[in-house]
Amino acid sequence: MDQTRLPLQEVYNSCCSYKEVAAAIRSMVVRGAPAIGVAAAFGMVLGAKEIKAKDASQFRKELEKIGDILLATRPTAVNLLWAVDRMQAAAQKNQGKTVIKIKLLLEQEALKIREEDLAANRAMGKHGQILIPDGSSILTHCNAGALATAGYGTALGVIRAAFESGKKIHIFVDETRPFLQGARLTTWELIKEKIPCTLITDNMAGVLMAQGKIDLAIVGADRIAANGDVANKIGTYSVALLCHLHKIPFYVAAPISTIDLATKRGQDIPIEQRPSQEVTSLYGRRIAPLGAKVLNPAFDVTPRRYIRAIITERGIIQKPFTRNLKRICLPNH
Repeated sequence: MDQTRLPLQEVYNSCCSYKEVAAAIRSMVVRGAPAIGVAAAFGMVLGAKEIKAKDASQFRKELEKIGDILLATRPTAVNLLWAVDRMQAAAQKNQGKTVIKIKLLLEQEALKIREEDLAANRAMGKHGQILIPDGSSILTHCNAGALATAGYGTALGVIRAAFESGKKIHIFVDETRPFLQGARLTTWELIKEKIPCTLITDNMAGVLMAQGKIDLAIVGADRIAANGDVANKIGTYSVALLCHLHKIPFYVAAPISTIDLATKRGQDIPIEQRPSQEVTSLYGRRIAPLGAKVLNPAFDVTPRRYIRAIITERGIIQKPFTRNLKRICLPNH
């Protein structure tokens, strides 16, 4: 589904080449870290089908080039790197087979990545919903629902699981400037699921917390560093600070594929800079004067000290994050 056209139009796009997949990721037609990873895996499949090489070694070299093009689209979401690396590893593992067979195996691997993400989201919801008391009012930021994944969602999956269990909950949805993922996408999903929700502007969260109208906050993640620092949509850091000030639990929900043990801390996470027109224009109409200077980082980093717990498909990770993230990602170590 073309997420740039929601909620006004529900339009599905078909990508017939890896370049079209790369363009869809770059332009945010498809967005959300897990969804980007799944899309990239299928982009690798489409790219593999275009490779003319008959020799397995030459095939892998061409596949690496395709992977590099996909990796250049969005630098912050580590699921993209994870999926491309996994597809490359599948090709490497089967290097003794014919190129035709390798192409078939790559398609099977991409399908497996998709199914694993769906299962992970369901498991995340099951684990995380126990953290949501009946009668809670929950704040969420950006979109971490079915649209951001292969289906069901991460942060929104936890909310969905709580609602499906019969809990009476109400969701406050930050609009999430400048791309309005909350206003356009999260409210669209919640209304479809008939989950009670209220859309608010980003700068309303603090006063609602002060009035006692928010009980907890839950967000997704695009990359989690080894120490527990979390990169997520710009504005997440502000929400975490407000939760800390008002003594409200702040939770992160993300699959294991979002945890990057190779990145030691949040300061090391690359932050994508988006085009200025996303800030100066809205639906094609300019809302800022010509010549206005713009900063448009797509993400910020929330330090681990503001995070109560991290919800994954393997369970809820408590502090100390450095030890427990490694333990859950590398259970045999």
